[in-house]
Amino acid sequence: MFSDNLGFSVSVEQYAERHYIKEFNKKYGSWKITWKGLLEVLSRFDAIKLGSVVEMISQNSSHSQLIYKYEFRIAEQQVSAKASGNRMIILVDTSIRLIRVLLVYHKNNVRGSRETDWWKGEIKNNYPELSWLN
Repeated sequence: MFSDNLGFSVSVEQYAERHYIKEFNKKYGSWKITWKGLLEVLSRFDAIKLGSVVEMISQNSSHSQLIYKYEFRIAEQQVSAKASGNRMIILVDTSIRLIRVLLVYHKNNVRGSRETDWWKGEIKNNYPELSWLN
């Protein structure tokens, strides 16, 4: 769990850690720097949620839990976050100021032709408590 006194606590789910984060770590020498930076940025989510790399996808009925897709780039890579193909699906729980990293992937990890359908399936299959996701 990553936390600072300014914003949100950030936790990384085991599913996210076991699957694609492990792959990023093997593939990119600068992954540890990237990951540390991403966790710091997420902890200050209020400041970034209006940017072009963050898109709100869904929210629960009380509007206290929101799912966002966050595009990011790898440190030392000369490509924009959007063009990089790197994505993160996060759950932002505003009632307890917690961000859960649910999925971190590259577009090449997507099975099938529809990215959104793929990651929604991954979330529904691995996080049954998020059955409200539409």
